[in-house]
Amino acid sequence: MTNIIQKEDIHDLLKTFFNEKGLVRQHLDSYNEFIDHGLQEVVDEVAEIPIEVPESPYKVKLGQIWVIDPQSRITGPYVTEVDGTKHEIYPMEARLRNLAYSAPIALEMTPVIDGREQDTELVYIGNIPVMLKSKLCFLSQLSKEELIAAGEDPDDQGGYFVVNGSERVIVAMEDLAPNRVIVDIDEKGTSQQELNLNSSQMTQSTSLCQEFQQKFPSSLSCAL
Repeated sequence: MTNIIQKEDIHDLLKTFFNEKGLVRQHLDSYNEFIDHGLQEVVDEVAEIPIEVPESPYKVKLGQIWVIDPQSRITGPYVTEVDGTKHEIYPMEARLRNLAYSAPIALEMTPVIDGREQDTELVYIGNIPVMLKSKLCFLSQLSKEELIAAGEDPDDQGGYFVVNGSERVIVAMEDLAPNRVIVDIDEKGTSQQELNLNSSQMTQSTSLCQEFQQKFPSSLSCAL
């Protein structure tokens, strides 16, 4: 006896998947992975910063990165008022006040002078936007009743940012081979070269296109 999957089974499977994972789980998992490991990997890649001082050059050794404000000890999305006070906020306040829903980050820095390490200090280096419903977002720990009390939609799955009061989302794109020459050969044996370049390299793209157009005047197309 063979088991045949019916349309109803597929519908139940998809419903169960979306109920468990949601529509934006890939965004949340990617952001959480970046917070847990990506940030520290970037710091570890740099490792240290040389300070070129003519009299006595030294270097600063970079250590662990923390999501915290060294002064107030705030570890989540916050705002600094005009009087200098700091307090945590929910996304709704950021929307209404045209604020950025972001959290502070600090980095351990150790001066190394003449080969000797000095006292390590925890230095505030800036804010990082917080994705809604991520591990840094306060909403991820609230129940439906608490979300409603905070002015949030209990069915909102998150996966986006609030920047200057506006909701922003990172659009995922799949690119075959950025900044590379792609050669396609058709059935007749002729070739066609297509050059795909990022807009950030527009200046280099123009000269590169001109160079290729001289070599392949009839077959080159540049997508800029």
